[in-house]
Amino acid sequence: MYKDYIKTYLAEVKEIADKVDQESVSNMIGLLKNVRDEKGRLFIIGVGGGAGHASHAVNDFRNLGGIEAYTPVDNVSELTTRTNDDGWHTVFANWLLGSALNKKDAIMVFSVGGGNAEKNISANIVESLKLAKSVGAKVIGVVGRDGGYTAQVADACVIVPNVNPDNVTPHTEAFQAVIWHLIVSHPNFKTKPGKWESVQTQTS
Repeated sequence: MYKDYIKTYLAEVKEIADKVDQESVSNMIGLLKNVRDEKGRLFIIGVGGGAGHASHAVNDFRNLGGIEAYTPVDNVSELTTRTNDDGWHTVFANWLLGSALNKKDAIMVFSVGGGNAEKNISANIVESLKLAKSVGAKVIGVVGRDGGYTAQVADACVIVPNVNPDNVTPHTEAFQAVIWHLIVSHPNFKTKPGKWESVQTQTS
Protein backbone atom coordinates (compact mmCIF):
# COMPACT_ATOMS: atom_id res chain seq x y z
CA MET A 1 0.00 0.00 0.00
CA TYR A 2 2.82 2.41 0.87
CA LYS A 3 5.84 0.76 -0.67
CA ASP A 4 5.67 2.22 -4.18
CA TYR A 5 5.96 5.80 -2.93
CA ILE A 6 8.65 4.87 -0.41
CA LYS A 7 10.72 3.28 -3.18
CA THR A 8 10.23 6.26 -5.49
CA TYR A 9 11.03 8.82 -2.80
CA LEU A 10 14.23 7.10 -1.75
CA ALA A 11 15.26 6.71 -5.38
CA GLU A 12 14.85 10.48 -5.74
CA VAL A 13 17.07 10.99 -2.69
CA LYS A 14 19.78 8.88 -4.27
CA GLU A 15 19.48 10.77 -7.56
CA ILE A 16 19.79 14.12 -5.79
CA ALA A 17 22.84 12.95 -3.84
CA ASP A 18 24.50 11.90 -7.08
CA LYS A 19 23.71 15.26 -8.73
CA VAL A 20 24.69 17.68 -5.94
CA ASP A 21 27.36 20.09 -7.17
CA GLN A 22 30.33 19.00 -5.08
CA GLU A 23 32.44 21.95 -6.19
CA SER A 24 29.86 24.33 -4.72
CA VAL A 25 30.01 22.46 -1.41
CA SER A 26 33.79 22.68 -1.45
CA ASN A 27 33.58 26.43 -2.08
CA MET A 28 31.26 26.82 0.89
CA ILE A 29 33.67 24.97 3.16
CA GLY A 30 36.59 27.12 2.05
CA LEU A 31 34.65 30.32 2.52
CA LEU A 32 33.48 29.34 6.00
CA LYS A 33 37.01 28.33 7.02
CA ASN A 34 38.24 31.75 5.93
CA VAL A 35 35.53 33.45 7.97
CA ARG A 36 36.54 31.42 11.01
CA ASP A 37 40.26 32.08 10.48
CA GLU A 38 39.60 35.83 10.25
CA LYS A 39 37.52 35.78 13.46
CA GLY A 40 34.32 36.56 11.58
CA ARG A 41 30.86 35.38 12.54
CA LEU A 42 28.29 33.19 10.81
CA PHE A 43 24.66 34.28 10.82
CA ILE A 44 22.15 31.65 9.66
CA ILE A 45 18.68 32.63 8.45
CA GLY A 46 15.61 30.84 7.18
CA VAL A 47 11.85 30.73 7.60
CA GLY A 48 9.60 27.75 8.25
CA GLY A 49 11.68 24.60 8.05
CA GLY A 50 14.70 26.78 7.32
CA ALA A 51 14.27 28.50 10.68
CA GLY A 52 14.34 25.16 12.46
CA HIS A 53 17.44 24.22 10.50
CA ALA A 54 19.09 27.54 11.39
CA SER A 55 18.84 26.85 15.11
CA HIS A 56 20.18 23.30 14.76
CA ALA A 57 22.97 24.37 12.42
CA VAL A 58 24.13 27.14 14.77
CA ASN A 59 24.67 24.49 17.41
CA ASP A 60 26.73 22.33 15.05
CA PHE A 61 28.84 25.15 13.64
CA ARG A 62 29.66 26.43 17.12
CA ASN A 63 30.19 23.05 18.76
CA LEU A 64 31.83 21.05 15.98
CA GLY A 65 33.09 23.76 13.65
CA GLY A 66 34.49 26.18 16.20
CA ILE A 67 32.96 29.20 14.47
CA GLU A 68 31.03 31.95 16.22
CA ALA A 69 27.50 31.47 14.91
CA TYR A 70 24.05 32.91 15.60
CA THR A 71 20.52 32.97 14.23
CA PRO A 72 17.81 35.59 14.83
CA VAL A 73 15.15 32.89 15.14
CA ASP A 74 16.60 31.72 18.47
CA ASN A 75 15.20 34.79 20.24
CA VAL A 76 11.44 34.74 19.79
CA SER A 77 10.96 37.89 21.89
CA GLU A 78 13.21 40.01 19.69
CA LEU A 79 11.96 38.39 16.49
CA THR A 80 8.31 39.13 17.29
CA THR A 81 9.10 42.61 18.58
CA ARG A 82 10.86 43.52 15.35
CA THR A 83 8.05 41.95 13.33
CA ASN A 84 5.47 44.00 15.22
CA ASP A 85 7.42 47.27 15.21
CA ASP A 86 9.26 47.22 11.89
CA GLY A 87 7.52 44.63 9.73
CA TRP A 88 8.27 41.07 8.73
CA HIS A 89 10.17 42.01 5.58
CA THR A 90 12.97 43.75 7.53
CA VAL A 91 13.04 41.49 10.59
CA PHE A 92 16.33 39.77 9.70
CA ALA A 93 18.05 42.83 8.21
CA ASN A 94 17.33 44.98 11.27
CA TRP A 95 18.50 42.18 13.57
CA LEU A 96 21.74 41.96 11.58
CA LEU A 97 22.17 45.73 11.82
CA GLY A 98 21.84 45.39 15.57
CA SER A 99 24.57 42.74 15.45
CA ALA A 100 26.89 45.08 13.51
CA LEU A 101 27.17 42.80 10.48
CA ASN A 102 30.46 43.51 8.73
CA LYS A 103 32.80 42.34 5.97
CA LYS A 104 34.40 39.66 8.15
CA ASP A 105 31.04 37.92 8.61
CA ALA A 106 28.96 35.53 6.51
CA ILE A 107 25.26 34.87 6.13
CA MET A 108 24.04 31.34 5.43
CA VAL A 109 20.56 30.91 3.97
CA PHE A 110 18.31 27.88 4.21
CA SER A 111 15.39 28.44 1.84
CA VAL A 112 13.43 26.47 -0.73
CA GLY A 113 12.91 29.40 -3.10
CA GLY A 114 15.83 31.59 -2.08
CA GLY A 115 13.70 34.73 -1.91
CA ASN A 116 12.00 36.81 -4.59
CA ALA A 117 11.36 40.51 -3.96
CA GLU A 118 9.14 40.99 -7.02
CA LYS A 119 6.77 38.23 -5.89
CA ASN A 120 7.09 39.19 -2.20
CA ILE A 121 8.36 35.73 -1.33
CA SER A 122 10.75 35.57 1.63
CA ALA A 123 11.32 39.31 1.38
CA ASN A 124 13.02 39.16 4.77
CA ILE A 125 15.75 36.99 3.27
CA VAL A 126 16.13 39.33 0.30
CA GLU A 127 16.50 42.40 2.52
CA SER A 128 19.09 40.70 4.71
CA LEU A 129 21.16 39.72 1.68
CA LYS A 130 21.01 43.25 0.30
CA LEU A 131 22.43 44.41 3.62
CA ALA A 132 25.12 41.74 3.51
CA LYS A 133 26.27 42.78 0.07
CA SER A 134 26.29 46.46 1.06
CA VAL A 135 28.71 45.83 3.94
CA GLY A 136 30.83 43.24 2.14
CA ALA A 137 29.74 40.20 4.16
CA LYS A 138 29.88 36.85 2.40
CA VAL A 139 26.67 35.07 1.37
CA ILE A 140 26.24 31.32 1.15
CA GLY A 141 23.12 29.22 0.86
CA VAL A 142 21.49 25.87 0.37
CA VAL A 143 18.34 26.42 -1.66
CA GLY A 144 15.96 24.71 -4.06
CA ARG A 145 14.15 25.43 -7.32
CA ASP A 146 16.22 28.03 -9.24
CA GLY A 147 17.80 29.41 -6.07
CA GLY A 148 16.01 32.76 -6.28
CA TYR A 149 17.74 35.89 -4.99
CA THR A 150 20.10 33.87 -2.82
CA ALA A 151 21.64 32.10 -5.81
CA GLN A 152 21.89 35.40 -7.70
CA VAL A 153 24.04 37.13 -5.08
CA ALA A 154 25.74 34.27 -3.23
CA ASP A 155 29.49 33.83 -3.05
CA ALA A 156 28.89 30.08 -2.75
CA CYS A 157 25.57 28.31 -3.13
CA VAL A 158 24.24 24.79 -3.46
CA ILE A 159 21.00 24.47 -5.41
CA VAL A 160 19.44 21.14 -4.47
CA PRO A 161 18.67 19.38 -7.76
CA ASN A 162 14.98 19.24 -8.62
CA VAL A 163 14.18 15.66 -9.62
CA ASN A 164 10.44 15.78 -8.91
CA PRO A 165 8.43 19.05 -8.83
CA ASP A 166 6.01 17.48 -6.35
CA ASN A 167 8.78 16.97 -3.80
CA VAL A 168 10.83 20.15 -4.08
CA THR A 169 10.25 21.27 -0.49
CA PRO A 170 10.90 18.00 1.37
CA HIS A 171 13.99 17.21 -0.68
CA THR A 172 15.42 20.71 -0.38
CA GLU A 173 14.93 20.85 3.37
CA ALA A 174 16.32 17.34 3.81
CA PHE A 175 19.45 18.14 1.83
CA GLN A 176 20.00 21.39 3.69
CA ALA A 177 20.63 19.19 6.71
CA VAL A 178 22.81 16.84 4.67
CA ILE A 179 24.98 19.70 3.41
CA TRP A 180 25.56 21.45 6.71
CA HIS A 181 26.33 18.15 8.44
CA LEU A 182 28.76 17.36 5.64
CA ILE A 183 30.50 20.68 6.26
CA VAL A 184 30.83 20.41 10.04
CA SER A 185 32.04 16.79 9.79
CA HIS A 186 34.60 17.48 7.06
CA PRO A 187 38.06 16.59 8.45
CA ASN A 188 39.52 19.85 7.10
CA PHE A 189 36.84 21.95 8.79
CA LYS A 190 35.69 20.35 12.03
CA THR A 191 37.57 21.29 15.17
CA LYS A 192 36.50 18.29 17.22
CA PRO A 193 34.68 14.97 16.68
CA GLY A 194 31.05 14.39 17.52
CA LYS A 195 30.25 12.80 20.86
CA TRP A 196 29.38 9.35 19.51
CA GLU A 197 32.32 9.32 17.14
CA SER A 198 34.70 10.11 20.00
CA VAL A 199 33.09 7.44 22.20
CA GLN A 200 33.49 4.89 19.43
CA THR A 201 37.16 5.79 19.06
CA GLN A 202 37.79 5.43 22.78
CA THR A 203 36.13 2.01 22.95
CA SER A 204 37.50 0.50 19.76
